Amino acid sequence: MAELPGGEASPRDPQAYARLLKDVHDAVLSGVPGPRSPRSIVSASWNRSLAAHVDPDTGVAPLVYDSGELTGLRDEHPLAPVLPILRQTLVSIADDAEHMMIVTDAAGHILWREGAAAVLRRADGVMLAEGTRWSEDVIGTNAMGTTLATGEPVQIYSAEHLVRTYHGWTCAAAPVRDPETGALLGSIDVSGPLRTVHPAMLALVTAAAQLAEGQLRARLAMRDERLRVANMTHLEALRGAPGALLSAKGRVLAAESCGDLPSTVDIRPGGGAVTLPDGRLGTVEPLSEGYLLRLRNRAPSRRPRLALEFLTDGPPSTTVDGREVPFTLRHAEILTLLALHPGGLSAERLALLLYGESGNPVTVRAEIHRLRTQLGSDIVQTRPYRLSAEVDADFLRVRTALRRGDVAGAAGAFRGPLLSESESPAVREERESVTASIRRVVLGSGDATALWTYWETSCGADDLEVVDALCRVLPDGDPRRAVALAHRARLDH
Repeated sequence: MAELPGGEASPRDPQAYARLLKDVHDAVLSGVPGPRSPRSIVSASWNRSLAAHVDPDTGVAPLVYDSGELTGLRDEHPLAPVLPILRQTLVSIADDAEHMMIVTDAAGHILWREGAAAVLRRADGVMLAEGTRWSEDVIGTNAMGTTLATGEPVQIYSAEHLVRTYHGWTCAAAPVRDPETGALLGSIDVSGPLRTVHPAMLALVTAAAQLAEGQLRARLAMRDERLRVANMTHLEALRGAPGALLSAKGRVLAAESCGDLPSTVDIRPGGGAVTLPDGRLGTVEPLSEGYLLRLRNRAPSRRPRLALEFLTDGPPSTTVDGREVPFTLRHAEILTLLALHPGGLSAERLALLLYGESGNPVTVRAEIHRLRTQLGSDIVQTRPYRLSAEVDADFLRVRTALRRGDVAGAAGAFRGPLLSESESPAVREERESVTASIRRVVLGSGDATALWTYWETSCGADDLEVVDALCRVLPDGDPRRAVALAHRARLDH
């Protein structure tokens, strides 16, 4: 089996591969060694599903909406306008290949299902039907639920489904996002019996999702232009004073005398006072459709100073303009990653860096909300997540000093490992990298002060090579040499 980009499984012998996957599935759930490990994306999904108490033996997709309720949901759903292009792209192919096309909302409810009549009848028998919910937390690993959980296209083959009822099926799904906000709107899926699997299934459904997003972007551009034309008189009425036209969700459509503006202004429903990331103040006024932003004529205020002292053997600290701010380890990890990525991170990327492949963007969004409440929305910005402050982080100072070849400066800023209790994959990698870099340059420098400073940290205290170097470079009259020699003797014993 070859694992392809995007999580597609491409078996040469479908039946033999299905038997192998069944053995892997049975072994994992029984807690015994199996013939191989499941794919990483499947393993992470199984873990999430089992944590949600999905039963692999009796799980069934629940019916949430009846046919009467579905009509209203379909009419109001943002994906309704792109159904024609999806039918044109997928349904005829699905008919020929004995598959069916499925479109879900962001919660995993099946809103539309079309395809070969025989497949639809078979799908009814396993509740793969309109109105049912297919999120991972209720029915376990499946292409629709897993693509909504990860935000990435995925193919799930046979016994990669957690629930055994669906081992006779294969499915591929891709997410569709709102071009205005980036939020998930739902998923597009092609499903069919195991014997009809096709290696191009994932590529096909991914292309269909991209076409749908392209059509949504085109429709958004048309709405934007109509809104600009309808509301331009309001902007012109400002007579050169700084202001902007905003969409209903705060995107900037047109501006006058504003200088640099963010692409989206954080607004409250109904408008009101706003503060831009650079400190400028303004007022948002609701129009018949969209908003008018009026900015006050004043110089941008100074950005807040965020100080992160995370390289320490003691407790780390965070201050805003000199004021100590309480924080959790998870918030410290998020601040570290945002400081290391000043251009910003999406929820999906931040979840991967924080938790690895088991990361959930929903969890990240909740943590960011709490962090913004703690530090202020003027410091932690969204879309993408980023820091809008003058960041003074000790781990960044160390990196800068290392690039300049400033050994003394790097050693002076390094007072211990980066967030020593963190298990975040990206933080752990940065911690190991910084520590290894400091050790290497300090040992190579032969600088007694730098060596002593590093030796005083937990990273260097019991490092024989560091202690030996100290003993060599410290002169006989230096009292530090006696301390280093005594410590060297204790290490020998």
